[in-house]
Amino acid sequence: MLIAGPPADLGFDDVIQISHKSSLDRFLAQHSHASPGLTGFEPPRTKNRERAVSDLKLSHAVDAKVPPPLVSPAFTPPRTPSVEGQRHDRQPGSLPVSVDPEAEAKRPAQSTFLEKLPEVRCEVRARIPTTTGTEMWLHLYHNNADEKEHLAIVFGPHIRSKSLDAQRPGESERDRMIRGAYSGTLYPGRVSSRVQQIRRDAGVPSQRPSASYLAQANEPQARASSPDPSQISETSSTSDTESTYPPELGPPMVRIHSECYTGETVWSARCDCGEQLDEAARLMSVGPPTPVSTPGSEGGDQNPLLERPPSSGGVIIYLRQEGRGIGLLSKLKAYNLQDLGHDTMEANLLLRHPGDARSYGLATAMLLDLGLGGEQGIKLLTNNPEEVRAVEGPNREVRVVERVPMIPLAWQTGGKRGVNSPEVEKYISTKIEKFKHMFSG
Repeated sequence: MLIAGPPADLGFDDVIQISHKSSLDRFLAQHSHASPGLTGFEPPRTKNRERAVSDLKLSHAVDAKVPPPLVSPAFTPPRTPSVEGQRHDRQPGSLPVSVDPEAEAKRPAQSTFLEKLPEVRCEVRARIPTTTGTEMWLHLYHNNADEKEHLAIVFGPHIRSKSLDAQRPGESERDRMIRGAYSGTLYPGRVSSRVQQIRRDAGVPSQRPSASYLAQANEPQARASSPDPSQISETSSTSDTESTYPPELGPPMVRIHSECYTGETVWSARCDCGEQLDEAARLMSVGPPTPVSTPGSEGGDQNPLLERPPSSGGVIIYLRQEGRGIGLLSKLKAYNLQDLGHDTMEANLLLRHPGDARSYGLATAMLLDLGLGGEQGIKLLTNNPEEVRAVEGPNREVRVVERVPMIPLAWQTGGKRGVNSPEVEKYISTKIEKFKHMFSG
């Protein structure tokens, strides 16, 4: 069978340029007059080309028999029902947190929380003067759950670690001071970690016993067994879940902050983590640092002009949970997935991680060690409703009585301050839509 070819006057170079089959077919159809004895032919068509568009299956409905997409086998915290009518232009200072018995009954079994809190121990504490003029106490913790060194950033003089102050076998007074287990402030030549011992060595009278101690000592049954108030340990033992925070100051402020290298160190505008850390420190700051102590002034009267203003301070629990618990390597991969069009939750799932892989058991254990457990409760700086329940522990060892929303500075200032970028706007939108974060009451 003969097939009509190109015209005889067509050059070889012209034939080479016609490389695509469809172009060649059209070319042959247009030039079929070159061979009068043969008719041109039309390229073959598929059967579907003869059918109307309405006959084709163009529906995007998913077949029920198709297996579900692959997601991470690890547990992702359940969503919290959204709160309608949220507005960021009317924010209360803090919001009371109440426990609804019916809602608690509908919660999943306790298996979603740690059945037993990890064991933690504060290894060292040091005074850190800051660039803002205030000072804080940095506590470093070890635990039996992971090999990471988690931190507690303490503001104010009212929060102390029980495990740090506990006497350890074979240590000297110098050892205690080196690991930060001392009262007051260090100064050159100090030889004891205990204020009462320094006062006795310097001949300074002991402080007057409190009214509650005198009332207890005057009871007949207590006279024989009442100890000398000057001999009472400065770190009296309490229950593991009992609060040692002064009740007259109200609930202390607490922020549970997960490590974010990109947002805190390399100026990333993909998130507001660095901004939230700075804002928590600002709210807990307690004024200028105390002057260096001397044996005569340690624990005694000081110049009123150098005293701290009244403040309750607080603590930032800094957990080494980079990228919502997935680590820096996976977090950077997730950034590339976000640039490909996925949000932060989708990126984690595509990397076979949970949407949020963080755990708060270590935070609960550290709060208990810092004496912030019990009925007095804490004020938690967070927008995450799941964090409120998780930080309380499996048996509500810590009580969250108020929630303080962390409002972006860009929202508060109309974009004049804070993080401004398309990435952070999408990040916050995902927090609200998929993680159900609440930026208001």
